[in-house]
Amino acid sequence: MTEQRIVDWQNDAQEFVGSEAGHAASGRVLIADDQTDVLAALRLLLKGEGYETVTAQTPEEVLEVLKSRRPELVLMDLNYARDTTSGHDGVGLLKSIRALDPALPVIVLTGWASLEVAVECLRGGVSDFIQKPWDNAKLLAALRKHLDESRRLRESRRRETELSRQIEEAEEVQRGLLPRRVPSVPGCRIAVSWKPSSALSGDYFDVLPFGPSRFGLCIADVVGKGVPAALLMSNFQALLKGTARGGESPSEVCGRLNSFVGRTVASNKFITFFYALMDTEARTLRFANAGHNPPILARRDGSWMRLSEGGPVLGVFPDRRYSQGEIDLSPGDRILLYTDGLPEARNAAGEEFGERRLIEMILSRPQLDPQELQKWILQSVTDFCGGPLQDDATLIAIRVE
Repeated sequence: MTEQRIVDWQNDAQEFVGSEAGHAASGRVLIADDQTDVLAALRLLLKGEGYETVTAQTPEEVLEVLKSRRPELVLMDLNYARDTTSGHDGVGLLKSIRALDPALPVIVLTGWASLEVAVECLRGGVSDFIQKPWDNAKLLAALRKHLDESRRLRESRRRETELSRQIEEAEEVQRGLLPRRVPSVPGCRIAVSWKPSSALSGDYFDVLPFGPSRFGLCIADVVGKGVPAALLMSNFQALLKGTARGGESPSEVCGRLNSFVGRTVASNKFITFFYALMDTEARTLRFANAGHNPPILARRDGSWMRLSEGGPVLGVFPDRRYSQGEIDLSPGDRILLYTDGLPEARNAAGEEFGERRLIEMILSRPQLDPQELQKWILQSVTDFCGGPLQDDATLIAIRVE
């Protein structure tokens, strides 16, 4: 490297700084080169553009600066010994930089690199490759370009990390809204499964104790998935707890919830909902179904029925009133409540699992207790799909003792 060439670079930098005064950038740049005059020329050029610079003359110094000063970009030479021009020490340094920070932009600036070394650098993740002697305007343009791209990428990753953290917290909150343990219901055995298709779910269930022998059973599904569905379901859960206190009939509960949802939720959103009051001493079940998948009641004698009495989904007709049904229960009767993630689960051919298969399953093995029935159904649906379910799936299996 001739002294005259270095002097020319320094003069060019001074002239460029003078001609470009007022065009200021910002950012911390690490300049790595074994020649002090080259470092001085580059520092002068970048200072005129408003950059903060840090310099290093050996690979060891580069790695130390990376750990302590955290630059936003590295502008580095490939050779760090005066008697070598192979560039292999720079290639090794590049690998070490990538091990510390895979996303840090690195511009290689060298006058002694073969095509083979240049290709190896590019494969190693170098952002740009500029030959010496450099053109000041082109070098600065490359520097601005890669700094801008790096900042956008880091900001995107920061937002993704923050969103992931928020979703984890929301998932924890949502799970806290569901029963940690299903209350013991005298005269009944109950098993519940709640399987979100992602971190957050639009499905909801609850078993509400209202006295020694009176319980509320509910299952609901918000249209949609993810964060919007989970937020709406959280609000709905709080409203339900304030509405259903045991003295209200299922039709009254559905009517009040429908009025609230219809007046506060966007017109393209709705909730399917099934609510029942069970009296285990009188062995009765009063219920209202607001557009939800009808639960299946399988009798001990092999007969069955759908619990569909009620009205439309919540939120579409705010002034709609709901009817209700009432049935007597007998020992050995079984009830299956579920969300549409089960019957609408599809296999590779696009065929749905369907309600018919659920009915056949609950009828074919009357001896199964709720826990065994629940596990069998979920495994059968998973096998049918050939993998995880595509939608949220909630299942409540009940057996009257």
